[in-house]
Amino acid sequence: MTRILGTLAGVYLIILSAAAQPQDGQQIFRFDTFGDEQLWTDTLQMQTVVSSLTPRAALGLGLKVDVEALPSGVIDALKANADALLDSPAVTIQLLGLNAVVGVMGQVGPDNTLQSVGITCALCHSTVDDSFVPGIGRRLDGWPNRSLKVGEIIASSPALTEQQKRVYRRWKPGFYDPRLTAFNGTSSEVLNRTSLPVVIPPAFGLRGVGFETYTGDGSISYWNAYVGISQMGGQGDFHDPRIPLTIDQEPPDRVTPKLPALLEYQLSLTAPAPPLGSFNVAAAQRGEQLFNGQARCDACHTPPTFTDVLDGPNGDVPFLHSPSETRMDPRYALRSVTGQYRTTPLRGIWSHPPYFHDGSAADLLDVVNHYNRALRLGLSDAEKADLVEYLKSL
Repeated sequence: MTRILGTLAGVYLIILSAAAQPQDGQQIFRFDTFGDEQLWTDTLQMQTVVSSLTPRAALGLGLKVDVEALPSGVIDALKANADALLDSPAVTIQLLGLNAVVGVMGQVGPDNTLQSVGITCALCHSTVDDSFVPGIGRRLDGWPNRSLKVGEIIASSPALTEQQKRVYRRWKPGFYDPRLTAFNGTSSEVLNRTSLPVVIPPAFGLRGVGFETYTGDGSISYWNAYVGISQMGGQGDFHDPRIPLTIDQEPPDRVTPKLPALLEYQLSLTAPAPPLGSFNVAAAQRGEQLFNGQARCDACHTPPTFTDVLDGPNGDVPFLHSPSETRMDPRYALRSVTGQYRTTPLRGIWSHPPYFHDGSAADLLDVVNHYNRALRLGLSDAEKADLVEYLKSL
């Protein structure tokens, strides 16, 4: 499926073969744990936690349920007696047996006990449309799960110390710190002594963007490898001397061969169109003129990708911005390999508040106000409102 040509400063160079198809990638994105049970089961012992977790508690943690994976009998039972079923841990195990919990895979034994737990890409980068009840609906792949309490989930592990749990419990819903620790197959290595979680980003609308992370550390496949191995705990090898981080595990590598198909699926996920009637068309048209004129937004958010990360002289090197250019908090960038930030692509931006890597902008008006101050744009309240309507239309 793949041929690894080598690495350039730790960035994976991969040739995609004809076998890499979006439909294969969908299965990987939704259901492949990459063998990360070695972290979630063997190390963190999360199967003992999940075994006593009720569906109601799981939904409260931001976990989602795929209604399309539920047999009609289960749906009918939920409609008839939702309260009783949502308070039964046995139902949680049944849902895991149906592969219905988005991003969580559980191995259920013949006696209906939970033997192992692992996670997939969909845990953080999918949600549901709440078409059945809040938290239960059809999958929305690529949408960031902004209600997911990752820190609280990790902190529930009986294998962690109280000091470690306090760190994770400080994370807000929809936030994750990919630069705190790295799992090497047997234990976690400390990357930074303090935690600085960032907003879980969307995984849609990325075709043509390039250098898709907040700080432009590498391509999608580089980041998939980094997260799949060092953060999810998958079985594979990862090397980046820039961090520096080297992870060598016993074969087989269950991550690297799947990167091309995973990439193709992610690139097939288009940004969601704004709901009908969700923005003022006339105001958005005025806002577009401001975006490309007085506000100078297009200088960095260049259509059609609405980013300038590929505008550098060398296509292998991202075009980035120092935090001081736009008065962004520099701390997360300083923990990356670039020390700078990539211009965020804007397609589908209406769908995933809060904004900026640190979630410091609660809504799009906060975004506009930040740049109006930082860049001294001199926009009136009416002009800012028009610009917000245009952003809502993307």
